[in-house]
Amino acid sequence: MPQMNRDQRNTAWQAAHQWRARAAQSQPTGLMGSLKLLLTWLAFGVLMVVGVVFGLFFLLIGWAMMPFVRHKMKKRMEQMRADQAQDIGGGYAEPQSRQGPQDALEGSFEVKEQAPRD
Repeated sequence: MPQMNRDQRNTAWQAAHQWRARAAQSQPTGLMGSLKLLLTWLAFGVLMVVGVVFGLFFLLIGWAMMPFVRHKMKKRMEQMRADQAQDIGGGYAEPQSRQGPQDALEGSFEVKEQAPRD
C-alpha cells in the first residue's frame, strides 16, 4: 500500500470522525426512537415469515402437480411414438400415388448442344 502523506491521513481521519458523529446523531434516542426501531424489526420479521410461508405453499403446490404433469407428458410421448411408428411402418398411412420415375426432378429443362471440338 503506498504511503499516504500527513494531509491525506488527516483528511481521511476527519471524514471518519464526521461520519461517526452523523451516525451517533441519527441513532434513535428516547422512547419514540426505540419504538420506531422495534416496529421496523417487527415489520421485517413479519415480511420474512410471510415470504417463507408463500415459498413453502408454492413448493407444495408444485410437488402436488408433479404426478399430473408426469402423466400428461407420458401420454404425449406415447402419442409421439405411435405417430413415428406409423410414419416408419407405413401400415396405417395411405400410400402415396407415384407419377413417373422417382429420380426425375420437376420443372422445365433445356438441353444445350455442346460446341464442336476441333
